[in-house]
Amino acid sequence: MENAAPTPRDRRTIVVIGASTGGPRTLEMIFSRFPLVDAAVVVVQHMPRYINSGLCRHLAETSRMEVRVVEDGDAVEHGTIYVAPSDVHLKFVGNRRLALFDDEKVRYARPSIDIAMTSLEPNGADRFVGVILSGMGDDGAGGIRHIKAIGGATFAQALPTCAIHAMPRAAFETGRVDRMLPPEEIREEIIRIAGTL
Repeated sequence: MENAAPTPRDRRTIVVIGASTGGPRTLEMIFSRFPLVDAAVVVVQHMPRYINSGLCRHLAETSRMEVRVVEDGDAVEHGTIYVAPSDVHLKFVGNRRLALFDDEKVRYARPSIDIAMTSLEPNGADRFVGVILSGMGDDGAGGIRHIKAIGGATFAQALPTCAIHAMPRAAFETGRVDRMLPPEEIREEIIRIAGTL
């Protein structure tokens, strides 16, 4: 029996945001007055473990979305911001669940933005958005290539608004970033693409 066409209920808009140094402040700007959007948003922020709960609390105070630190096996649900925990990698499983696993650092980072983004699977129904914010190194550049290759929208933080330019610059240099935008305009693009609930 052939697979039935996906119904609207089966479809997901999945937004993956990668950030490092300077990211928490930028994330607060993006999610300030953020409505309940018809998307799952996964934040992969390079940070010490003790910041995890504090970042979630700050984002929850400014957004109408539910915000939580990812636990292994979490379902990917619309209306939720998932924050990747420190010291473990995160990947999508069939775009519907999140898995955590311990492995070597990638480009000195764990969680790796590239691992999270490249685990997204094209399926003809889901929509994808990849965003790279302020940070050191080039984590996320490979992920941006992947998201663009599977038909997603890609954005990077405008360099004058970054605390550290390296990550958004590396993403831009792939030639696969749709637009370089300040945080407030990144927020508007996510809302425009995802729509509200």
